[in-house]
Amino acid sequence: MTTKKRIALVAHDERKQDLLNWAKDNTENLRQHLLYATGTTGKLIQDKCGLDVNRLKSGPLGGDQQLGAMIAEEKLDILIFFWDPMAAQPHDVDVKALLRMAVLYNVPSACNRATADYMISSTLFSEEYKPVIKDYGQYLDRYEK
Repeated sequence: MTTKKRIALVAHDERKQDLLNWAKDNTENLRQHLLYATGTTGKLIQDKCGLDVNRLKSGPLGGDQQLGAMIAEEKLDILIFFWDPMAAQPHDVDVKALLRMAVLYNVPSACNRATADYMISSTLFSEEYKPVIKDYGQYLDRYEK
């Protein structure tokens, strides 16, 4: 990761205001980085915070999968995903897949405000950082034979 991070901002409907409040509180810091967001969340952050956001599709229409692909291609450094723990989502399998990719590729992830606050206030947020990626070679070898 370079000093300019590639950050995904995602929120379910009931958490969009929480993410918007967090983004407002951190606008100047976020402005220093490349931002990506799923459809509606990205528009909300653009309109209310004046941040430049690369908008993907809405989560249920494939946006979560687009972010997962970005992670697999090492094109995303940080995932801020305020998901709603109180409601089933029509695209729960996509959400789970996105979170799995973040863990698989050791992408720092925040699912709530406290974790997002810790992450953005870390000295590592504005420095170069080389995450350790687990080598899954032995795992793959077992199944290729």
